[in-house]
Amino acid sequence: MEYDVTGFDVAGFDVAVAGGGPVGMLLAAELALQGVRPVVLERLPAPTGESKAGTLHARTAQSLNRRGLLEEVGRSSYGSVRFHFSGMFELDLGAVAGEGPSIVGSPQAWAEQVFADRATRLGAEIRRGHEVVGLAQDADRVTLTVEGPAGPYELAVRYVVGADGARSAVRRLAGIPFTGTPAGVAALMGDVRLLDPLPGGWHRTPRGWLMVWGGGVYGHSRITTYDFRGPHPDRQAPVTLEELRGVAEHIAGRQIRMTEPRGLSRYGDAALQAETYRAGRVLVAGDAAHVHFPWGGQGLNTGLEDAVNLGWKLAAQVHGWAPEGLLDSYHAERHPVAARVLWNVRAQTALADPDPRIDPLRELFAQLMGLEQVNAHLSGMLSATDTAYDVGHPGAGTLAPDAELKTEDGPVRLVELLHAGRPLFLCGLSGQDDDLVDVAREWAGRVDTVRADCEPVLIRPDGYVAWRAPGTPKTLRTALERWFGEPT
Repeated sequence: MEYDVTGFDVAGFDVAVAGGGPVGMLLAAELALQGVRPVVLERLPAPTGESKAGTLHARTAQSLNRRGLLEEVGRSSYGSVRFHFSGMFELDLGAVAGEGPSIVGSPQAWAEQVFADRATRLGAEIRRGHEVVGLAQDADRVTLTVEGPAGPYELAVRYVVGADGARSAVRRLAGIPFTGTPAGVAALMGDVRLLDPLPGGWHRTPRGWLMVWGGGVYGHSRITTYDFRGPHPDRQAPVTLEELRGVAEHIAGRQIRMTEPRGLSRYGDAALQAETYRAGRVLVAGDAAHVHFPWGGQGLNTGLEDAVNLGWKLAAQVHGWAPEGLLDSYHAERHPVAARVLWNVRAQTALADPDPRIDPLRELFAQLMGLEQVNAHLSGMLSATDTAYDVGHPGAGTLAPDAELKTEDGPVRLVELLHAGRPLFLCGLSGQDDDLVDVAREWAGRVDTVRADCEPVLIRPDGYVAWRAPGTPKTLRTALERWFGEPT
């Protein structure tokens, strides 16, 4: 590690990403793909190998496919996939998945390593055992105080992104408020060896929820409890085997012998969100920007989509060509998405209340989920396939669907054209779009133009449509200037 005599790190990084979980690692990879040199500062000296999350939804899978990462991150399931809303398994995610898998089984630790490997290959530096403890920013840079294995040092960078979890030091040091509703449910989770058989799956009783996955009496099982009697008195207290067993027995209403605990943790249903995702040169993403109860496995997915949205915009800012407001569009686009996740999670928690008086409501809701329109609405919300941004052009703002395109150089899939993370303008093969091509080629250093058998469309690096036909050269120019700055 290189330092000058004042104790500053002089390695010359553009961006520091605090937090080396999946969101931080994917963001580092996205920045490095854009030619920005990031450093990841991870408090833990080594990966834990633990996976609290393991589900990637369809929109995340589609985004990773646009970077060539889908096959690496896990096992994809296609077509009809049964899923739940508040523990009621009445949804079919396949109905809204569109292209690609309906869901991907991807242990969090595995995805984190895939993203870390990619970030490293592209030039990012990962520092483990380095914790951000101080932050000061001015008009030109952010100076971090970092506690490392060799002692404290200062690191000066252009921008900092806090991807350091719900108790984010970066968010706190930047003075970004984290507001919402406090916890009312106490959850415990851990892997144990069961000495009494328990049926797998989700179990709601009049006293709470008990979830069981895995090995049964022959190996470790993952046990999760949702106790609606109130929040944890001490959120930071270590979880003991006796506590987990006691709560599980209370909810199940019978004795449950268990032993050999590992990975015990506690959490609650607090729903909190950063009031702004940007404070000057400091930004937040993932759990540092939004936390909630894990209904539907939406937290990790929302964070990964934050990273894909932010990476190219922050890189444009670093490179100096970002148009006015581009970096602020990260908050404008992603804050409402997470707010909607918090809203649907609160609704699921209300429906999950174990009070028998809620039973008729759950029965009615389950019937409603059998309706095609309701299924599409809830599945699109949980899988984020209904995500659309206001990009200022009619009919645009949705993810450009993958398709095989016939181009001047032969057939190619749309997702392959987005692997490099560059903006893309597609236009027809016949020459009738030459007036549009002439406009797009003014941005040739920044935007790739490809002639293909399709309607003209302008696609951002994150895969979302910024402009589409019908339109004029004037409206195309407006879109190019809005998202990609002045002509090159």
